[in-house]
Amino acid sequence: MDLVPLGRSGLTVSRIGLGLAALGRPGYINLGHGEDVSGRRTVSGLRAHAASVLDAAYGAGVRYFDAARSYGRAEAFLAAWLDERRIEPGAVTIGSKWGYAYTAGWRTDAPVHEVKDHTLDTLDRQHAESVDVLGDRLDLYQIHSATEPGGVLDRRDVLHRLARLRSAGTAIGITTSGPGQAGVIRRCIEIEVDGVPLFDAVQATWNLLERSAGAALGEAGDAGLGVIVKEALANGRLTARNPGLPVVLRNAEHSADALAIAAALAQPWSHVILSGAATVEQLRSNLRALRVPAAAAGDLEVEAETPAEYWERRSRLPWT
Repeated sequence: MDLVPLGRSGLTVSRIGLGLAALGRPGYINLGHGEDVSGRRTVSGLRAHAASVLDAAYGAGVRYFDAARSYGRAEAFLAAWLDERRIEPGAVTIGSKWGYAYTAGWRTDAPVHEVKDHTLDTLDRQHAESVDVLGDRLDLYQIHSATEPGGVLDRRDVLHRLARLRSAGTAIGITTSGPGQAGVIRRCIEIEVDGVPLFDAVQATWNLLERSAGAALGEAGDAGLGVIVKEALANGRLTARNPGLPVVLRNAEHSADALAIAAALAQPWSHVILSGAATVEQLRSNLRALRVPAAAAGDLEVEAETPAEYWERRSRLPWT
């Protein structure tokens, strides 16, 4: 698998990375997630299962791994795997995020699974927690789901603290969600602290159903930011698990998931596309995107949804 620079961050990433949202906690909103982790929902069971997926990813050349404080025990599972496999710092690139706290208590039926808080106190607390788990392996630290209504980009105390972390050697990024992604990305391109650009990378949702952030991501790439694509499979809606899968993907020569990820890989501004695989089989299928000809990925005629429609549908996905 090709390795590429992540914009101006100084970090190197594989073209496909592994996101741990579906592997660090027993419940998630991907279609069929409950089936994927059935019988493995204990902490020890899920840790062993996550290790098997991490082994397959590393063996296939994946060198970027993405976690968050709100992904249950994702950081701990990742750190344990790195230690057990004796993978040295620098051999892989690790990103994590702050701003959400995991509140489900290892339940899938919890009324609230995560709580958002972008205050300075939360940044300081969660950064300390991440460093306590990952140590000097934490390469990229991201604001988790920055939005305009949330106001985190207006918190000067938070921005200055992030600038201090950046000056100490940690790359700084954001992730963003919702119909206003493009505006957040454009703001991040412009933000400086003491005359120095703050953000090294941006992670956003882009897929065949939700392409509204594409132009802004192109601008971010042109400005030197690394671009990470999340939810390229629309939480399973662009896989065979979706009864409403677009016909052009259902009847194609390549699997729907491989085509959808290949479409994201084909975007000239993308550096790394996250696989959210919850099983080894899903990961291997996702990685087949690397074999899809660029012409096949670029010729997909899938009708996009409006951002409002897409994000409303995503908000109704059940935790399983």
